[in-house]
Amino acid sequence: MSDLDRWLEQAGPALDIEQDVLDRVTGPILDMVRDVAHHAVRPGAPLTAFLVGLAAGRVLDDGSDVDAIESEVLARLEVVDGLVSEWVPPVDDQPAHTAGDVAEREAPSDGA
Repeated sequence: MSDLDRWLEQAGPALDIEQDVLDRVTGPILDMVRDVAHHAVRPGAPLTAFLVGLAAGRVLDDGSDVDAIESEVLARLEVVDGLVSEWVPPVDDQPAHTAGDVAEREAPSDGA
């Protein structure tokens, strides 16, 4: 069992989320978080996941079945997917440096 599975087994019930719901939406939500982080703006990823859950929850009631919950979450994920595909970063944005870039710059040259 992965650490994520173990985490969700504890977090889901603590937040009154059924395992069936988690099983159906975890993959699509992780995909959305990845897309926002890599194709839009990294800090927006967890906040967008929160917004998706909040938006879906606002239209559902406590008696909603798993199919209705999945449908609402997936509908919001489609909206986010459209936003990500249309996202144009500001022109002055510079790519973030990776640990490999830093190590490469700090490595001594052969001739020094």
